[in-house]
Amino acid sequence: MAGKPKAKKAAKKAAGIGAAPDVDRAVNAWFVYLMTERQLAAHTVEAYRRDLSQFLRFLGGHCGRRPDLKHLFSLSARDVRAFLAARRAQDIGSRSLSRTLSALRMFYRFLERRGLGKNDAIRAVSLPKLPHSVPKPLTEPKATALVDGTDIAQPDAPEWTLARDTAVLTLLYGSGLRISEALSLRLKDAPIKGRDMLRVTGKGDKTRVVPVLPVTRQAIENYLKLCPAKLGPDDPLFIGARGKQLSPRIIQLRMAKARAALGLPETATPHALRHSFATHLLGAGADLRAIQELLGHASLSTTQGYTEVDRAHLLKAYDSAHPRA
Repeated sequence: MAGKPKAKKAAKKAAGIGAAPDVDRAVNAWFVYLMTERQLAAHTVEAYRRDLSQFLRFLGGHCGRRPDLKHLFSLSARDVRAFLAARRAQDIGSRSLSRTLSALRMFYRFLERRGLGKNDAIRAVSLPKLPHSVPKPLTEPKATALVDGTDIAQPDAPEWTLARDTAVLTLLYGSGLRISEALSLRLKDAPIKGRDMLRVTGKGDKTRVVPVLPVTRQAIENYLKLCPAKLGPDDPLFIGARGKQLSPRIIQLRMAKARAALGLPETATPHALRHSFATHLLGAGADLRAIQELLGHASLSTTQGYTEVDRAHLLKAYDSAHPRA
């Protein structure tokens, strides 16, 4: 099974998180289950590992001993709320707390299905209320200026790194990719030599096919022409100075320079280009279902968030243009 090596690595990483041996074994089994049977993305499993580790460490201090399975099944809703309150005191936001509680619920359901025990205290604790928010895209001129921003790189930066960063940003805005999806592409995936479609592996290892604009193809071909490394078919398409897969941090720093140079808000992140892709398509009349497919959203309700952005844009235009507004 393809996910087996990753699962073993995640399980190994989960060991020694401050719990008794029986809990360690259960945690290891859960991570193998998440990566092989549920086929969750590695970064999602890593987030769940951190959540569970924090919970078990809290219990160790809260109760004065390493938690074992008997201890986990005797916890009350008050104990769980105490953990969430302690995390809140560390300035952890509602979204992170909600994910943490969801991870704990999943873990306890796993233990129950394995016949190890049951505790309804986790289900008795309500998920934190999440603030309502809508995606924050860039305007079309700002997005275009950002992708085309040849004056943003450091003066002494190699030309090939500027071409690389431009290719990545063009891919995010032109095809609506997540930064992790763009940076996980291999050379054999590259949309070059006239290819106008790209197969992308997204969350949960689900694949989708997205179109590639000619300008994106040209940007990638320009980067490959300037790239000093000789890449093999299975090598990362976008590499750093040491020849390894490019770190998202490099693109984030490029965006930070762009914000300063172009007067963009703090919300102008790599992910904002994906938001911009969807919002601009919707504003041009694209079908919501088609946008859902392009973005790889499992639920249409996630994609519907962009209708609020478009509605806000229309109302703003109405207020500024209508003579009686």
